Amino acid sequence: MTVPPVSLMQEMLTRSLTPMGRFTIAAKHHISVAEIYESELVDIEKAVAHYEQAADYYKGEESNSSANKCLLKVGAYCAQLEQYQKAIEIYEQVGANTMDNPLLKYSAKEYFFKASLCHFIVDELNAKIAVEKYEEMFPAFSDSRECKLLKKLLEAHEEQNSEAFTDAVKDFDSISRLDQWHTTLLLRIKKTIQGDEGDLK
Repeated sequence: MTVPPVSLMQEMLTRSLTPMGRFTIAAKHHISVAEIYESELVDIEKAVAHYEQAADYYKGEESNSSANKCLLKVGAYCAQLEQYQKAIEIYEQVGANTMDNPLLKYSAKEYFFKASLCHFIVDELNAKIAVEKYEEMFPAFSDSRECKLLKKLLEAHEEQNSEAFTDAVKDFDSISRLDQWHTTLLLRIKKTIQGDEGDLK
């Protein structure tokens, strides 16, 4: 597929800016290119590459908040593309970066929740170990609704009880609405229960 002129211009601009040390401007151009690949060309892998590059430039300028935003985009897409290990690493990294920040620590539970779901798809035991690790790293995670949901899902999965799995998801969703990303991953996990019909209704 040919790269549209606007994308080509952005890439050329980025290349010319980085030697001058203007990493923040270069990062913004990479985000613009990523958004073109996301919305116009629907080439998610190329979008991911540009978000990663933007994150690296932001890190170089110590703009951690902006870097994290880009990394979270990468993590979400990696999980969709079934690149779970990469998604886990990103969510763990961002979770660890935010859990000690008084303004951002509330978000850390969400990142550890997402990492746990990715673990769960790969292996149930991995997910159990990961949840315990996150509780140890970030004690506030233990009391979160996300952690309690994970424990119910792990129990339901261990018992191969798809009804209990669905009920736990429904209870959570009735208070904290689950978005499309979460729903997709939860369905992938639920399909690993024997005899499951593959929905959350």
